[in-house]
Amino acid sequence: MSTKLNIALVGNPNSGKSSLFNSLTGLNQKVGNFPGVTVDKKTGISKISDTLSAKIIDLPGTYSLYPKRNDEWVSYKVLLDQDPNIKADIIVLVADASNLKRNLLFCSQIIDLKRPVVLALTMMDIARKNNIQIDLAGLERELGVLIVPVNPRKNKGIIQLKKAIDQTAENMDRVAERDFINIEPLASEAIKKVQNVFPEISSYRAIHYLINHESFDLKEPLQETIKNIEIETKFNPTKTQAEEILQRYGKIKTIMKQTVIEADPLQKALFTQRLDNILLHRTWGYLILITVLFLLFQSIFVIAQFPMNAIEWTFAEAGGWLGNILPTGWFSDLFINGILAGLSGILVFVPQIMILFGLITLLEDTGYMARISFLTDKIMRKAGLNGKSVMPMVSGLACAVPAIMSARSIENKKERLLTIMCTPLMSCSARLPVYTVLIALVVPNKMFFGLISLQGLVMMFLYFLGTFMALVAAFVMKWFIKSKEKSFFILELPTYRGPRWKNIISTMIERAKIFVLEAGKVIMVISMLLWGLSTYGPPKKMKAVTGKYAKLIQQNPSQTKELDKLEGTEHLQNSYAGILGKSIEPVIKPLGYDWKIGIALITSFAAREVFVGTMATLYSVGDGKDENNATLREKMTAATWPDGAKVYTLAAGLSLLIFYVLAMQCMSTLAIVKRETHSWKWPLIMLTYMTSLAYIMSWITFNLFK
Repeated sequence: MSTKLNIALVGNPNSGKSSLFNSLTGLNQKVGNFPGVTVDKKTGISKISDTLSAKIIDLPGTYSLYPKRNDEWVSYKVLLDQDPNIKADIIVLVADASNLKRNLLFCSQIIDLKRPVVLALTMMDIARKNNIQIDLAGLERELGVLIVPVNPRKNKGIIQLKKAIDQTAENMDRVAERDFINIEPLASEAIKKVQNVFPEISSYRAIHYLINHESFDLKEPLQETIKNIEIETKFNPTKTQAEEILQRYGKIKTIMKQTVIEADPLQKALFTQRLDNILLHRTWGYLILITVLFLLFQSIFVIAQFPMNAIEWTFAEAGGWLGNILPTGWFSDLFINGILAGLSGILVFVPQIMILFGLITLLEDTGYMARISFLTDKIMRKAGLNGKSVMPMVSGLACAVPAIMSARSIENKKERLLTIMCTPLMSCSARLPVYTVLIALVVPNKMFFGLISLQGLVMMFLYFLGTFMALVAAFVMKWFIKSKEKSFFILELPTYRGPRWKNIISTMIERAKIFVLEAGKVIMVISMLLWGLSTYGPPKKMKAVTGKYAKLIQQNPSQTKELDKLEGTEHLQNSYAGILGKSIEPVIKPLGYDWKIGIALITSFAAREVFVGTMATLYSVGDGKDENNATLREKMTAATWPDGAKVYTLAAGLSLLIFYVLAMQCMSTLAIVKRETHSWKWPLIMLTYMTSLAYIMSWITFNLFK
């Protein structure tokens, strides 16, 4: 008969916990929310042995049993048995072997709770590269728990971990008898009185009842009893906590001396310190940061240019070839001008997205990304934020949705809300296709000193503009959002290390897959929908256009090609898409936009990158029969107003770029803001202020450059 247990997976952030969860549970996973808080709850089923299966609960990462953030409180309550919905039978603690001292603090606290624990050591390969040798048998003896080295990414050590869990399950009644530290002398009288009320709890757990009982699921008489014990014994939580942590680190230092050999730790610290003296310098540090970002954006344009041109040329040629060989009809038209045009709008930007995320991962892997947070903390504070806001904002360069979710790590409610409200102004990867097309259209492809691209400089300016406006928005809103909470910024600066190239390459491939499969679905659906709206219209109007040009071609056979193009344009203008575009043209014309751009602005609310697919479809449907082999850039360059003036002038192009930098055009972002703030108030404020800001700034830009 199979037994089923609940296993809580805990550990410090970035310790490899999520990878181990995925390895243990495979596809048997569910994602929900912990009751009452907006924190992801991942659970999964794992077969531990023939007689034991387990429900694995992946708890949010935390550094110790003294919670500060909402997600840390979730883990804390489960570990203290104060979550009515989750009762963990065994704790699997995931610890980073390359940073064992910090991870052992959390481990020692859980041991003193008298919980059945198995320690899973990850990052053993990194520890070996850093010449760190760990005596696992000696560490097991000192801690009194089973320790298993694992590598979840390569599926190594998983069988041994399951055996250790099975062994611990058989001996759950015999948890470690000795304490990691002797906590009683710190508050002996208070601990004894709490244990008189709760005889089953350990001394260390009694300390937590004294410190955090107000947040526990206890009845009112018990709450009053503990409060009285605090007063009677003059219990000092701050002093007790400080002395406990000092004791733990003292014991950990002794254990590390006996069981861990580190090669030249002083030399490594000196190297990091010397490098930080340069990279975190009050002057040179900022110049180096600007240079790094400058090189990043130059790389996006210069390196990606060749594969992008190749992809664009391939689709243009394929469109022309298919236009010649496929029979005339609605299906051929849908395939070439709907599906193929939409597909080209997806794949052409894959090189840039891969390069962007490859470089961001490189900065994270080497440890420089944490230095960016440190450098920008002073600037962030002036805007009402703190250094922890940098990571969500930098993540916003990828996508605002996970970036807004990552703002949960900011303890201060006001700073968290400000971060959420300004992060969508950061130029996400969805804007990248729009920037690329418009910059290539209106900005000359000039090179300075043979290395610096003018188009790359404009791209960099757009990213800086988004960042600057995000800080301005936060600065303005900080006066309207009131809070009495004090703010603090604690950041661990990791040691510098070489990049993990496999990790960088896998991230690039993963991000490309996400863009193609997730954004691609939306782009393809909207491309085909637009093809239908652009191809069909009110029957009377469409018949009138067809009849008009049939007569003109019959009368002027030598002008068939020109008339054919005019017929396509007039058909598009009288289609359902054309009617919609024409109806909003008066509102957007002051910004320099025609009705086709208006349609693209509307469809962009599904996802900003849909702009390119929309333009590809509209210009393909509006073409004459012989122009399928022209690239989208060529078609947009040739676009004109009824009076013959070009649509995509420098003024109109820059105006549209500014609009896309500042506008809120993402339904997913609005939905996640509602989820994170538990109110429609903030997403509606966000939509209003960003759209208004985009319209005003675009109007100013258009009038400055026209």
